[in-house]
Amino acid sequence: MKKWMFVACILLAGCTSTKERPPQEEAVSTDTEPVQSEEVIATQMQIPWNITKASDRFIISQRGGSIVLIGPDDTKEETRLHLKQEIAHEGEGGLLGFVLDPDFSKNRLAYVYHTYNEESRIQNRIIQVRYEGDGWHEIKELLSGIPGGSIHNGGRLAIGPDNKLYATAGDAGEARTAQEPEVLSGKILRMNLDGSIPEDNPFSQSYVYTLGHRNPQGMAWDERGRMYAAEHGQRAHDEINLIEPGRNYGWPIIEGDEQQEGMEIPLFHSGEETWAPSGMDYQDGKLFVAALRGEKLLVFDLKHQTEEVFYSGAGRLRDVYIDDNSLYVITNNTDGRGNPSEEDDRLIRLPLSRSE
Repeated sequence: MKKWMFVACILLAGCTSTKERPPQEEAVSTDTEPVQSEEVIATQMQIPWNITKASDRFIISQRGGSIVLIGPDDTKEETRLHLKQEIAHEGEGGLLGFVLDPDFSKNRLAYVYHTYNEESRIQNRIIQVRYEGDGWHEIKELLSGIPGGSIHNGGRLAIGPDNKLYATAGDAGEARTAQEPEVLSGKILRMNLDGSIPEDNPFSQSYVYTLGHRNPQGMAWDERGRMYAAEHGQRAHDEINLIEPGRNYGWPIIEGDEQQEGMEIPLFHSGEETWAPSGMDYQDGKLFVAALRGEKLLVFDLKHQTEEVFYSGAGRLRDVYIDDNSLYVITNNTDGRGNPSEEDDRLIRLPLSRSE
């Protein structure tokens, strides 16, 4: 097996807390021509779920339970996970979120969110792993017992500018739990990188950062440290939310334009259309969001409150990753809900500039 040396280039900006919220204006769709210039970097992946990168190597989790390494010379290698709990690839569950430690180049550590079965129950857990040449070995379990199901497992991981680990947890098909602070489902969770609960979390001795979520997916931060998340609605009404600690985002009581005291309304929502938003990234005042059922890459301009299609034509899109002047997306046409071609699933590079 070819051994690859990784050098992580992850720089985390300092966090600036703020209570200022962008104006809640109605989103305006534009008719800008979608970018169609593309370069296929890798093909024939199986339900790829998460994109990250170390130096010039892409690292992509696949829902079935393996991690693909893609080199600059278009080489592709599947690596194994050596875990203490077997990955349960059932429905929307499996190997989901994957994020590298900020000091990965030195310690080879990463963080994994995956589904498992215990006592005849589907659950999710977050673990720390280390890359050791023959694959990724579990070092420590950070959090287990996150309610899971055949749907709505959430599963995205991200390290914020505050150097904390954030995780999205769906309601696992039990909508009422999203409003129960003591239950981890239907929440965005926050922890220290060693798995402990941060002292400044909004609820005492709790991993819960926000509640009232149906199936939160992608997360991103802007230059000021403001956090955003994408969320699947029920039969449309998908949302893009500004995330603030301790806030209640309404599910299952309100969604879309509906309002109730003590609950947040989204910056953008899809109305009667369905996006099924998944992975998210941020650059220069804009959120780039991969859409599954919508089969397009959406871009939301936070300043001007506009929404447009940046890219389409590749089918279901699961995640998006921005690196310098390039944007990378992975398709998810092999997930049982798409129409895969012989080359699916693919990692695709798009220029951020429309002139390229």
